[in-house]
Amino acid sequence: MSSAEENRWRDAVHEIEDCVLCGRFGVQWSHSNMLRGKSQKSAPCNSAAICNTCHHDIDNGKNLSQLERRELHFRAIVLTHDALIRRGRLILK
Repeated sequence: MSSAEENRWRDAVHEIEDCVLCGRFGVQWSHSNMLRGKSQKSAPCNSAAICNTCHHDIDNGKNLSQLERRELHFRAIVLTHDALIRRGRLILK
């Protein structure tokens, strides 16, 4: 993915104003911690529009197991894709 494509993806995700998990207003662009190497971010399409609280719970949540955190983030990515499709920002061919 080129830098221009990454920027378009990031901008589209930032158009989502409410957290896809809890519905709170204000989102962050959260990269997946999976599918990457050391010191590397995952592909932009493996990111989610989530609030600061959900982002913290996924990255550092002490009340969730690693599997639960990964499942929650995967759900957020799917919900982000769904929101982008509904807004016409992600078009499947």
